[in-house]
Amino acid sequence: MNQKMKSMYSNKVWELVEAPNGVKPIGCKWIYKRKRGVDGRVETFKVRLVAKGFTQKEGIDYEETFSSVAMLKSIRILLSIAAVLDYEIWQIDVKTAFLNGHLEENIYMQQPYGFIQKGQEHMVCKLKRSIYGLKQASRLLNIRFDQAIKSFGFIQNIDEPCVYKKIQEKSVAFLILYVDDILLIGNDIGVLTTIKSWLAKQFDMKDLGEASYILGIKLLRDRKNKTLALSQAVYIDKILARFSMENSKTGLLSFRHGIAFSKDQSPKTSEEIERMRRVPYVEVVGSLMYAMLCTRPDICFAVGIVSRYQSNPVPEYWTAVKHIMKYLKRTKNYMLVYSGDELILVGYTDSDFMSDKDSRKSTSGYVFTLGSGAIS
Repeated sequence: MNQKMKSMYSNKVWELVEAPNGVKPIGCKWIYKRKRGVDGRVETFKVRLVAKGFTQKEGIDYEETFSSVAMLKSIRILLSIAAVLDYEIWQIDVKTAFLNGHLEENIYMQQPYGFIQKGQEHMVCKLKRSIYGLKQASRLLNIRFDQAIKSFGFIQNIDEPCVYKKIQEKSVAFLILYVDDILLIGNDIGVLTTIKSWLAKQFDMKDLGEASYILGIKLLRDRKNKTLALSQAVYIDKILARFSMENSKTGLLSFRHGIAFSKDQSPKTSEEIERMRRVPYVEVVGSLMYAMLCTRPDICFAVGIVSRYQSNPVPEYWTAVKHIMKYLKRTKNYMLVYSGDELILVGYTDSDFMSDKDSRKSTSGYVFTLGSGAIS
């Protein structure tokens, strides 16, 4: 907490002023987190001072919001290219990322707990820079980073604003932005080193070296055979333990054949509704969705079915959700693997015939592969 406050003071994040008449300052709180590594063990203990942005009023305290998050399929595409063409994959973390944004609005915040200035207890913090928790914090960081990276010669992708490229003669460099995490991918170590050094001068950076663990995904690379595997075994163990399924039986398939769901199955009595209200149905489906979007397209159909009934689930739906988790327990070491000698895009699509009992609509599906692994 002391280190965080030193960073706040050195960056001149706020100044103490008298609270203006009629202005109620927003609150703030300390958030503590254990940051885990590839093996799931705690690496560092982190702390953040977070503003209570949920009390901000649109049109007064902020105008626009935007979070710089690259699409997962964009990350997979570039990782596939890197695997086949043997590009470097480096990872950088921006320290105190949101402090780089300059506020346009006048926002007043209470002094942080534990660091209230003696003799100035009645004063409030007038924010000069954005901090975590503010509605506009991500947008301001993105504006600051976008201006900086373009001035260095990077070109923003039109369809994916969080991906930038820089091509000079035979050197190719891609930069992927995911809030405050940066992936550098390229074929020239010298150029990538120059980019990294320049970024370190513009922002307070932490060099994480060659990428091995990004967004809860473990990267396993064999450069000799030009293969790159993406694994979420640690994440799957985490959600199994969170929902008390770590000691359950394993499942053969993610979805039972011949089972059809309908809204007519929804609970009718107050006892049934109350019983299902105690079940963490929505939380489990959300956790499964992240695994599905990152590395597990094999559960896409099953998750798509159970996610239709989140507002009013019944025990049959909950059984189907647990069936998916049992399947993941058996297959937690399954990985997306990118390899091959050529980058050939291949797509498959299929559809059933009016399988939805409620709307009589058909369910369609597709998969596109690049470098032998699924990208979308």
